[in-house]
Amino acid sequence: MTELLSQMIAIPSVSREEKAVADFLEDRLQDLCPKRHGNNLWMVKGNGPVLLLDAHIDTVKPVAGWQRDPFTPTREDDRLYGLGANDDGGSVVSLIEAFRQAKPQKHTLVLSLSAEEEVCGANGIESILPLIVADAGPIRCGIMGEPTGMQMAVSERGLMVLDCTARGVSGHAARNEGVNAIYEALPDIDWFRSHGMTVTQIQAGTQHNVIPDRCSFVVDVRTVGDNKAVLDAVLQAVNCEVQARSTRLNGSSIGMDHPLVKAAMELGIKRFSSPTLSNQTVCSFPTVKIGPGESSRSHTADEYICTGELEAAVETYLKLIATYENLE
Repeated sequence: MTELLSQMIAIPSVSREEKAVADFLEDRLQDLCPKRHGNNLWMVKGNGPVLLLDAHIDTVKPVAGWQRDPFTPTREDDRLYGLGANDDGGSVVSLIEAFRQAKPQKHTLVLSLSAEEEVCGANGIESILPLIVADAGPIRCGIMGEPTGMQMAVSERGLMVLDCTARGVSGHAARNEGVNAIYEALPDIDWFRSHGMTVTQIQAGTQHNVIPDRCSFVVDVRTVGDNKAVLDAVLQAVNCEVQARSTRLNGSSIGMDHPLVKAAMELGIKRFSSPTLSNQTVCSFPTVKIGPGESSRSHTADEYICTGELEAAVETYLKLIATYENLE
């Protein structure tokens, strides 16, 4: 697994630029008979209701703070450093190995290695779900591999990005004329802050001596439930103009009586609610999120995974699949 992950790290695979790593994996996994659409791969084994296993092969762009070459896998003691080692290469190689070893008795296992997860792109897992259904049958539920410390996320927040604009009237700053759009924006910005929404970008003004007549800002909203309902509440509460870039990335959850959750309980796997978005958001069937590594390492400089985490993940995945089958 460490060798495979090292080879993946050495192939840049930023979102929407995953062709090279998809080519590599398609060639490397020929014994599993991979099928491909775009930069997505999937493999099938077994018979019966479909249990989907998914991990994504794309990465974010490397941040400026890297002290190592992000595309040169570096082994230091138990740690393997490199871009995508933790998010989501650890889950990719662990699920590949678990898929190899698994011997499903009552289910069809489908392993998907998907693209564009980091940008919620339409050419990622969303584009192959209908193909998987046509190939293997309806998907009953899914295990999404993401760095969770092998705890199980039984819910996750959705995402909306809001483009907001406050209007004012320009004037001479020396005479404090006009209506300052920045000041008009402040009450709304404070409302977003007090309701757990994060203003991440702001822009106003043309020069130091002109009262700005426009203040634009961006709000990152991690939602619970239906995004359209959250947007309606925002529109009722603030005075600025608000435009949602999309409302399609809703939050997700799974019932505590679902066999996947009961399997986790039997195995002593801790359960939690995740603040981060994943491929779960575009799945219409019940899903959980669980994988090696830690979310706190994702999107950071000098990202790493521990090789021991990979071995433990395979063992847990196999036990989870087997226990789920017994409960179904």
